[in-house]
Amino acid sequence: MADNILTVTEQTFTDAVLKSEKPVVVDFWAPWCRPCLMMAPMFEEFATEFQDQMAFAKLNTDENINISGRLGIQGIPTLIFFHKGREVNRVIGYESRDALRRHIQGVLAVA
Repeated sequence: MADNILTVTEQTFTDAVLKSEKPVVVDFWAPWCRPCLMMAPMFEEFATEFQDQMAFAKLNTDENINISGRLGIQGIPTLIFFHKGREVNRVIGYESRDALRRHIQGVLAVA
């Protein structure tokens, strides 16, 4: 995993995501999820490209079931975009590189 991607857990989620100064996108994933693994290289690419504008984080749903349940994660991969402690966008399922870029740019346009 890229150095500029945070690994968040139930213990670090509030500080790392909800209290972040800049927008954050969290990738809710699991190691057995093939679409999650297919999307991972794009997530890493965008984490580098947009690192000055947005924070990128990953949360393993198998290891953090309470927060996954609290946020209503029912399928993975799920990307949730947060800004100022609030959810501003949610993407469920595999997305193409262009679609992911549009989601990121859309959140940055209103952040």
